[in-house]
Amino acid sequence: MSKRSLVTRAGLATALLLACQIGNSVQQRDDNADMGGQPRVDIDRPKPTYMLHERDKRVHGLRPFQDLVDKAPAGSVLKPPPGVYAGPVVINKPLIIEGGGQVTIDAGDKGTVMALNASNSVLRGLRLTGSGDSHDTDDSCLDVRGHNNVIEDLKLDNCLFGFDFKQSNNNLIRGNTIRSKDRELGVRGDGLRLWYSHDNIVEKNQIIDSRDMVAWYSNKNVFRDNLGRRSRYSIHFMFANDNIVERNQFYDNAVGVYFMYTEGGAVRNNVISHATGATGMGIGFKEASGTVIENNEIIYCGIGIGSDLSPFQPESTIEIRGNRFAYNGIGILFNSETGGNNMIDNVFEGNLTQVTYGGRGDNNNNPRNFWQGNYWDDFQGFDRNGDGIGDQKHDLYAYADQIWMEMPVARFFRSSPVMELLDFLERLAPFSTPDLILRDEQPRFIKPARAALS
Repeated sequence: MSKRSLVTRAGLATALLLACQIGNSVQQRDDNADMGGQPRVDIDRPKPTYMLHERDKRVHGLRPFQDLVDKAPAGSVLKPPPGVYAGPVVINKPLIIEGGGQVTIDAGDKGTVMALNASNSVLRGLRLTGSGDSHDTDDSCLDVRGHNNVIEDLKLDNCLFGFDFKQSNNNLIRGNTIRSKDRELGVRGDGLRLWYSHDNIVEKNQIIDSRDMVAWYSNKNVFRDNLGRRSRYSIHFMFANDNIVERNQFYDNAVGVYFMYTEGGAVRNNVISHATGATGMGIGFKEASGTVIENNEIIYCGIGIGSDLSPFQPESTIEIRGNRFAYNGIGILFNSETGGNNMIDNVFEGNLTQVTYGGRGDNNNNPRNFWQGNYWDDFQGFDRNGDGIGDQKHDLYAYADQIWMEMPVARFFRSSPVMELLDFLERLAPFSTPDLILRDEQPRFIKPARAALS
């Protein structure tokens, strides 16, 4: 074998070895992409330091709360005397701080009020107020960067962001009241933000006049018994899997619960009401898969459920069962007919449009979603044998509805006399082929009794 051939083979062997090593390293990075079990990485932008004269004069004569924190031994219980204290506060050791509802910490409208960088701590019965208004530094009432903490019975107000959790797991966030600064909706901070934070319990909180409650890259969190009012997104999930939303009440928000690029999760026993306006939507999906929507009251919304390319993963489904869609502009809107949505035992009543599609394929009269056992207040049939199931299937066709399906701006004229007459004539003697929206083979004849959730 020539010398040149030996050199060539050695070079190929080296290249193959390097390729294998690179492939293994890429695979390792992908496996650990959620960072859930990784050491903490300091990803916060440095917080600026403000001198006392830069803060509002109302805090100039107050005792710094940091003095009490610095003097308290790690793991001890700190019960400050009632009163108003000056922030900011940074906690770098485990502490139990009991405010008893009589302790206020005010940062004087600059920076973040309190930062909890420790684990296994308790913050209870405090009022945090007066953060700055910078989105660049995420000025908030409370930053949490630790695990296994209890954050309970806090009152947060006049803050840009409320709670900001980053890479913080297994925390209990319970019984808190959060209000943002008085700003336009889009420039308020988030009432609660979870970022790469898993297995947290968020329950019995009130988030009012804030912007969003968000969970990004955060898995297996539970949102239970919360109240959300007059915000943008009650809860917005992005790249966040297997989160549970149950027994919450969301009123007067632009969007109730939104799943974007997610897998798994469940929304059960919630009341989502008055999600109105141009983007009003009770529950929304964007390329989401494997979610269960069960036993919710979705009422008085612009759109009850809006779905875009969902379910997204092959062979996955979205289960929509036992819900009540009442008095919405549109009960369910599918922006695409991907199939895989199973609608079972739901109630549709009082909606201007029960179900519609924003986009359909060429095979319009062969719906790929599954409908069974739903109650329709516009079902035109009988139940002669008294078994509670209609004697005939329920077919929902789009007649004049096709006009605003193809041109959404025409929906403004939905109930006008001209459009109603056109729809009547289309149904009486169609001059175009109607579009089959759905077919329920076993529609309920009698509306099932439901226990009121609101």
